[in-house]
Amino acid sequence: MADSWANSERRGQRPDSGSDLHLDLTPSPGPGAPRPRAALLAALRDAVRTGRLAPGTRLPSSRTLAADLGLARNTVAGAYGELVAEGWLTARQGSGTRVADRAEPAAPSRPGPPSRTERPSGTEHASRTERPSGTEHASRTEHRSRTGRPARLPFSPDQRRQYRPPHDLRTGAPDVSAFPRSAWLASARRALTAAPARAFSHGDLRGAAELRQALAGYLARARGVRADPERIVVCAGFAQGVALLARVVAGEIAVEEHGLPFHRELLDTPPARTRPLPVDAHGARTQLLDSGRDFADVRAVLLTPAHQYPLGVPLHPDRRAAVVDWAGRRGGLVLEDDYDGEFRYDRNPVGALQGLDPERIVYLGTASKALAPALRLAWMVLPDHLVEPVLAAKTPAEWTTGALDQLTLADFLERGAYDRHVRTMRQRYRRRRDRLVEQLAAHVPEAHATGIAAGLHAVLRLPPGVTEAAALRALDRSGVASDSLSGFHHPTAPRDALAPPSLVVGYGTPPEHAYTAALDALCGALATCRPGGS
Repeated sequence: MADSWANSERRGQRPDSGSDLHLDLTPSPGPGAPRPRAALLAALRDAVRTGRLAPGTRLPSSRTLAADLGLARNTVAGAYGELVAEGWLTARQGSGTRVADRAEPAAPSRPGPPSRTERPSGTEHASRTERPSGTEHASRTEHRSRTGRPARLPFSPDQRRQYRPPHDLRTGAPDVSAFPRSAWLASARRALTAAPARAFSHGDLRGAAELRQALAGYLARARGVRADPERIVVCAGFAQGVALLARVVAGEIAVEEHGLPFHRELLDTPPARTRPLPVDAHGARTQLLDSGRDFADVRAVLLTPAHQYPLGVPLHPDRRAAVVDWAGRRGGLVLEDDYDGEFRYDRNPVGALQGLDPERIVYLGTASKALAPALRLAWMVLPDHLVEPVLAAKTPAEWTTGALDQLTLADFLERGAYDRHVRTMRQRYRRRRDRLVEQLAAHVPEAHATGIAAGLHAVLRLPPGVTEAAALRALDRSGVASDSLSGFHHPTAPRDALAPPSLVVGYGTPPEHAYTAALDALCGALATCRPGGS
């Protein structure tokens, strides 16, 4: 059995109020492999013992967990009962099965918390004002064509706001019309009512303690991240986190040869410089980090291991092991972008790479895909030795993120509203993906959608002889905005590394009521394309 999460909708069943839960049930090779019940018991005990499942955490129902893991319900119910009898779990009518309060993990040995947690003094302020903030840097990375209009391939966040096509199938955004307003408002009211006076003053540079605590529990439970609240830094968006890391990472940074241009540009600032790492059907070719002089000066690598962006493939287990080994041998750093790790459909979920070596891997996550980009809430789980340097790299414009939104998200996480929303949207996006595949098969059978086992987009390989430019012009005439795969290609990577002509179609972007029209326009436009068009 592979790693898995509680994910009832993956098998077509109705979701309940249980939370996502990552459990490693991978059997040991050989005839002595444990039976399913023994493997489940060991995985749950380990999760509680190490603190990944904190005291009081509510577990999925036995029916939900059994469906997700492919086990008999009696197997899961029996394991729960045994752990209740042993004192690991508690079960009460109406409250479900939870981790027992007395099951505390051993406290990790670590230095005291970073001293630079409050707003710096005036002297420190003066010494840092010459550094550009992440927001200022991002504003300089706009991609524009020679005519002055926003470049079509791909759109930066700023250009997305400026260009509103009739049918938006660009990547990088969820269906914001589905934002859970009522649940968010309820959390905001509770958070504002309970907020201590200190919440309205200059805050901790790492972010609100309440949110860091909630994130530590959620990431450990749902993504397999080994998260200490003292090592979490809340950011005003993913771009700010990348910009901060670029200031503290010395040497070259390897990036996947297909990826977001504005992420590369954030990293391509002195003293950092990016170098493209080839990608194939098994993800980034991390074994190349140890070969030849091309990567001799690389000291960090930015990866999307759970779901490569934009090709949509997970990083092969051998390559996951290879990059962790490389980081350990070379004293390197892995920057793990887990941009849409919650959204997976018909493949076994992939746990966070960070769990393999928390001292060499920086985990980066965001609320932009699960909730909305406008929240400007992201987070980094840092190795202990990077906490102080990252905080010191913050400019006055980056000292803190909005405290009330942080407290609201903390309540949203702790009350299970985040899990419920993710489950609802996971079902909705899966249905959209299925409709995209069905419509293409019916109207443009020569086109093939790939990278669709997870995420909010599909890579659409164009019919033979149809170029990306011709397809984009046809889409433009039909009022459809999409991205070209070549637009994500690293500018210094060999041209022969380019994938076949393809579009990157974001099926998560349109509001629900507009999705059918967007699909019709997409398929209608592609059906007009003819081989040989330029």
